Amino acid sequence: MNASVHPAVAGLVDSHCHLDRLDLTAHDGDFDAMMRAAAEAGVSHMLCIGVDLESFPQVLAVAEAWPQVHATVGVHPLYRKSRAATTEELVRHAQHPKVVAIGETGLDYFYAGDDPSWQHERFVAHILAARQTGLPLVIHTRDARADTLAMLREHGGGDVRGVLHCFTEDLAMAEAAIAMGFMISISGIVTFRNAEPLRDVVRALPLEHLLIETDSPWLAPVPHRGKQNEPRFVADVARCVAGLKGVPVEHVAACTRDNFFRLFNKARPV
Repeated sequence: MNASVHPAVAGLVDSHCHLDRLDLTAHDGDFDAMMRAAAEAGVSHMLCIGVDLESFPQVLAVAEAWPQVHATVGVHPLYRKSRAATTEELVRHAQHPKVVAIGETGLDYFYAGDDPSWQHERFVAHILAARQTGLPLVIHTRDARADTLAMLREHGGGDVRGVLHCFTEDLAMAEAAIAMGFMISISGIVTFRNAEPLRDVVRALPLEHLLIETDSPWLAPVPHRGKQNEPRFVADVARCVAGLKGVPVEHVAACTRDNFFRLFNKARPV
């Protein structure tokens, strides 16, 4: 079914997107038009994710220009050529009122090669920044379940919370992360034909531990496969989750919105 036939779902939050990296061709190059399309779909808030220090000014500029957008600061675990961020740098940037989290950080062994030690060093810097600032971590993890959890326990000291974004790991990892105070964010991958194991995880987890996201401009959900992803398509993620949980989509929107502001409380509307 074409998404255009669906009514808007009020109060949706896209908890992880890269607004600074969108190709706006579909909107005639008009960023405002893309944002209007998101609002018309019911998206009320977005978190624009930092992936390196070089592009952080652009991420921050988007957040400063739009009251419904907040930002994170971090260096993605696959951006090896980007300059590593020190804990002190991350803490300093996190003082900005629109920065609500540290990351995107984490471990990705799928592409890390034989020596992931450089990822470990960077991950520790981010964990320590989260401890010092009290801000949550936005974590990317792939094929690194045991080490991700172990490093959070070792360096987080029980004081760090956050989210495992674009989750594709197993239920055991999700439950271990939730026990540590983390949330699990579900992307458009949940709609993919080969994602039944992830759908089983979503069925098993309580809604109070879930967020939804697009990870725009990547991973467009069904029925938008082959297109660039963008925040308005988080509605399709919400509909899929609602179907898996057997609840109205409005309930998913409300729960994930409340979860978002409980975790990223610096972004909470005043």
